[in-house]
Amino acid sequence: MHLTHLACTACGQRHDAGVPQNVCTACGKPLFAHYDLAAAGRTLTKDALRTRVKSLWRYREVLPVKKDADIVTLGEGFTPLLPAPRLAAKHGLNQLYIKDEAQNPTGSFKARGMSAAVSMAKQLGLTKLAAPSAGNAAGALAAYAARAGMEAHLFMPRDTPRANIIECREMGAFVTLIDGLITDCGAEVAKRKSAAGWFDVSTLKEPYRVEGKKTLGYELAEQLNWTLPDVILYPTGGGTGLIGMWKAFDEMEQLGWIGQKRPRMFTVQADGCQPIVRAFAAGEKFAAEHTGAHTRASGLRVPKAIGDFIMLDLLRKSNGGAIAVSDDEMISCTREIGAAEGVFPAPEGAACYAALKKLLNGGIVRPDESIVLFNTGSGLKYLECFGG
Repeated sequence: MHLTHLACTACGQRHDAGVPQNVCTACGKPLFAHYDLAAAGRTLTKDALRTRVKSLWRYREVLPVKKDADIVTLGEGFTPLLPAPRLAAKHGLNQLYIKDEAQNPTGSFKARGMSAAVSMAKQLGLTKLAAPSAGNAAGALAAYAARAGMEAHLFMPRDTPRANIIECREMGAFVTLIDGLITDCGAEVAKRKSAAGWFDVSTLKEPYRVEGKKTLGYELAEQLNWTLPDVILYPTGGGTGLIGMWKAFDEMEQLGWIGQKRPRMFTVQADGCQPIVRAFAAGEKFAAEHTGAHTRASGLRVPKAIGDFIMLDLLRKSNGGAIAVSDDEMISCTREIGAAEGVFPAPEGAACYAALKKLLNGGIVRPDESIVLFNTGSGLKYLECFGG
């Protein structure tokens, strides 16, 4: 609504938001949407939010779609921020919350990004969208493309959870299974897209999925009465949610809603695929590809992320960190969360609780800090991970 332009996150080059854009034409890095926040703030106020729709589109002024008619929605966003009192008591914590993204349409946080990306695709006149996916992003794109009357062309590793594959096919998407990882799927999209007339909506290879994901940051602030938690633990594959929240915090500060204080951000990865963890520990600006990536948490099996430098920068600026956990820890923590709090998390979400235990044991996170764990999806999508 108040979108002014796109700019490269690395070199700063401006790009026209009125035409379809992927990455920066100068350096190939991700683009960010920029807004006239002074104009947005005239109608986007804390008071105005009291009566608005309970979806991510309540933050309409800082989302990119111009006309309401182009919004493609299934009611995504404004998911509950659940106190976790039994888990908190177990570890002597003052405040522990679970942001439960499983309650989104299609059962994961990917609905946020795809709602924004498909809405912008509709505004820009696109009709055929393509993406590689480890599972949940494909399900979300299939749903929102169907809602918009568009084609969805999806490339997934052959061992993607069955629920995701079935979900996509039953919503009319064109599904191709690849022997390999999400990076191999991305290469296949890149190879075919020009001849097939597809627009690539891969993670951070178009500017608007991150806009949908940034609403996580707005919601956290609103749900905590315009304060931010001390610590956020977020499971990271491509990292769009982590990056989006950091962008939201900056926007909210410019709107005058919050101050300069930021949460300490911790990215959580799998032992078998931890490019950001390794790069963070080594003090590197970019993360080398993790060779031989393997983990049962399919959303964490992303050996190379285009937004690696953005993630590493924000982790350091926030005085946070990066930590890896094992698949066995994720699976045991799934049951622990479920039995204590009634939330059946995806393994990626359970990984955050496993990481929290390590951070508490190491004295890196203190019991008196307010902590938010992100459950990014439903355990029902990952039944193959659990014993019969």
